[in-house]
Amino acid sequence: MLIKLALKSLHDRKGSVILSIIAMTVSVFVLLGVEHVRHQTKQNFANTVSGVDLIVGARTSSLNLLLYSVFKIGSPSNNISWQSFKKVAENPQVKWAVPLSLGDSHKGYRVLGTTESYFLHYSYGKKHKLLFQQGQAFNNVFDVVLGYQIAVKLGYQLGDEILLAHGLGRTSFSMHADKPFTVVGILAPTGTPVDHTLHVSLQAIEAIHASGKNTYHASKPDKRSELKTDLPPQLSANYPSDSMPSSKSTLTPKSITAFMLGLNSKMSTFKIQREINNNRQEPLSAILPGVALSELWQIMGVLESTLFLVAILVFISASLGVSAMLLSAIKQRSREMYLLRVIGAPALFLFMLIELEALFITIISCALGVALLIASLFFAQTYLASYFSLQISLNIFSLNSLTLIMAMIAASALVATIPSVVSYLQSKRHYVVK
Repeated sequence: MLIKLALKSLHDRKGSVILSIIAMTVSVFVLLGVEHVRHQTKQNFANTVSGVDLIVGARTSSLNLLLYSVFKIGSPSNNISWQSFKKVAENPQVKWAVPLSLGDSHKGYRVLGTTESYFLHYSYGKKHKLLFQQGQAFNNVFDVVLGYQIAVKLGYQLGDEILLAHGLGRTSFSMHADKPFTVVGILAPTGTPVDHTLHVSLQAIEAIHASGKNTYHASKPDKRSELKTDLPPQLSANYPSDSMPSSKSTLTPKSITAFMLGLNSKMSTFKIQREINNNRQEPLSAILPGVALSELWQIMGVLESTLFLVAILVFISASLGVSAMLLSAIKQRSREMYLLRVIGAPALFLFMLIELEALFITIISCALGVALLIASLFFAQTYLASYFSLQISLNIFSLNSLTLIMAMIAASALVATIPSVVSYLQSKRHYVVK
């Protein structure tokens, strides 16, 4: 009886009710959307790099080392010598080591010098390996592998030639114009800084900065030049035997920016970290990526909380709008209230009637808001991954989102007590008149 009457009442005022539902649906969409994107972004952020036990660089803070080695933001305080890298990489407890060399750019995008082991061991998310959408890893000195975003935004294809620039500016007057690179691979999207990075060999970094008789000239760039360097055993295993040098190459790097380590045993992580941090030959810093990422996210917590607060304010505004609609309707329904009292409806019945109407509006709005959010994510998923590097799941149902929906229903019922109490008091007056 009460439910049928509430539905009938809402149907009789369908114009104002539809507007209230639209406003509430938008607020539910915004609130759940912000919460879901916030949670997914935090998850993607924490999974920017996985499967890496330690990141090592010159002595600096853990956040600075994380920012320039993983996110390609900022600059290192200093480089580290190739000998220090070899010494750590040859430790029996080290399973693999990936050197990283930064300093050049292309149209504002960072260039990363590394080895083929980077494509074998770098992981993101839940230990997802890097995959090639097109092409393959670099085999020659002047080969370059592009991150997905760079290929999309700059329109590069396999076989295109590009020029690197010294420094990190979007516009540079120090171009390596005599040493063009050929695009040989394009990575699949990852939703990480890898998408915005150009990858070349360590030998390429040395070649473009070389001088003298051994310089590689762009007028006749030797694209067939083998990737040769004095590699530790852990890295030498990643190269075919026929591509290894018979003697030390002139392109062996003297220094690198940082390197990543994978260990044979997780139990040895803190031991290796302590040994590296206490290295007497060269001041080094070894950090745990997961710990550093947590510290960085805490710094960004203010922005996260601000977005969530704005979403809550939008919902409160919509709830007050529903309350105002019900309150204004009570004055128009005074005759209806009087008739209900005349036929014997108690005052509490009218109180529950208004509350039920508000709950129906909220529940319908929540259902529509959830459906709209899922549909929006479905159609925008590829766009978000391609242009914003955000991997957003379509599964919005989590403990947080369900708790949020229940909280919205409870908040709506609480706000609806204002018109419900007014209706209750008004019905009391009608009873007295009778």
